[in-house]
Amino acid sequence: MNKINIGLIGCGTVGAGVIKILKNQNKLFSKKFQTEFKIKKVCDKNSAIAKRMKLSKSLFTTKIDDILNDKNIDVVIELIGGTHPAKEIVLQALRSKKHVITANKAVIAKYGSELFKEALKQKKNIYFESSVGAGVPIINAITEGLAGNTFKSLYGIINGTSNFILSEMTHSLCTFADALSKAQKNGYAESNPTLDVNGMDAAHKLSILVRLAVDKIIDVKNIHVEGITQISHDDIKYAKDLGLVIKPLAIAKTANNNLELRVHPTLIDEDHPLASVNGVFNAIFLETDPMGDILLYGQGAGQLAAASGVVSDLVNLATKGENIACARMKNIAYEDRSIKLKQIDQIETKFYIRLLVTDKPGVLSKISGILGKHDISIDSVNQKKQKKTSSVPLVMLTHLAKEKKLRIALEEIAKLSLVKSKPVAIRMENL
Repeated sequence: MNKINIGLIGCGTVGAGVIKILKNQNKLFSKKFQTEFKIKKVCDKNSAIAKRMKLSKSLFTTKIDDILNDKNIDVVIELIGGTHPAKEIVLQALRSKKHVITANKAVIAKYGSELFKEALKQKKNIYFESSVGAGVPIINAITEGLAGNTFKSLYGIINGTSNFILSEMTHSLCTFADALSKAQKNGYAESNPTLDVNGMDAAHKLSILVRLAVDKIIDVKNIHVEGITQISHDDIKYAKDLGLVIKPLAIAKTANNNLELRVHPTLIDEDHPLASVNGVFNAIFLETDPMGDILLYGQGAGQLAAASGVVSDLVNLATKGENIACARMKNIAYEDRSIKLKQIDQIETKFYIRLLVTDKPGVLSKISGILGKHDISIDSVNQKKQKKTSSVPLVMLTHLAKEKKLRIALEEIAKLSLVKSKPVAIRMENL
């Protein structure tokens, strides 16, 4: 019987979930993997957790060094979040000859190169399945299950909070504020949800997936990011009328050694599988060669979903030796420097454009003239009827257009006296 001693740092929601799963599934691990996972020490700055979790005095500590300096601990599970002191904890754990498991997307996205090189040096491993998609096994799918494939594109709903909010606004017709409040009440959003609704949480996760899928190390600041706070009920309704759905997508595409990365609300066809991914569920749609199209789907938030990913890392650790750990770290630490990152201005997409315009003849010709001048071709136009008003919404879909030219054209259109509000533009993807 193999025995793995665990030091758990951070016993919040996910940490408590890990303890729960290890306790409930103990017989399964012994029978199926011939491994006993033993929690040797739990550390948290909140000493009240020991009483709440019924942890003995010998098991609980408020001192991180009690875990890092314990030679009998084989693996450190870091679940405190943030970048500091999480980075320092991971480094010290590796230097103390311990494997590391983390659910921390921020520390992997920002300091991954340094951490992976240290792991390679120490001949130890870093597992981070729960850093993206909680329990959805996207990390293992990319690094193992699809290891023989090249990745052409990736479209991910990888922030459960944003997806929950847009789903509520779409199906319950509630306001953004009400949807956010409901997400917080249900434990799907933090008290400060900024990183979720502004798209940065998804950007961290996208940088991790891209590193694994196309061997490119990405600084998050080089990813174009837009949040969901500007999405209105009008856009949701008009999209539905057009057979489209607005989803918060993280997008990566490769072609001719060029890579485009972006996070933003995106219009997709209502018949695509991603369109039916609602609430806190996550999904990642991959276009691969030779495997073809693949969709991974599951709960992307919640105690047991994230804890399940952590426990899967423990099982991987138990079933893989030191040599495999070194090979895995070499692969993750590698970067293909021939791949160049496209700037957002260079990207071509189709667009949904909504304008509030004066209801009189000649308006469409002036607007289409400006778009045409900037090489933007209109696919369809729909003027929405309004009662007792001199202004009406005008909704247009474009053919493929350069981002830079579209923005210049919209700035010019916004200056027209016949346009009564700031133009809205949402990118579209034909999946």
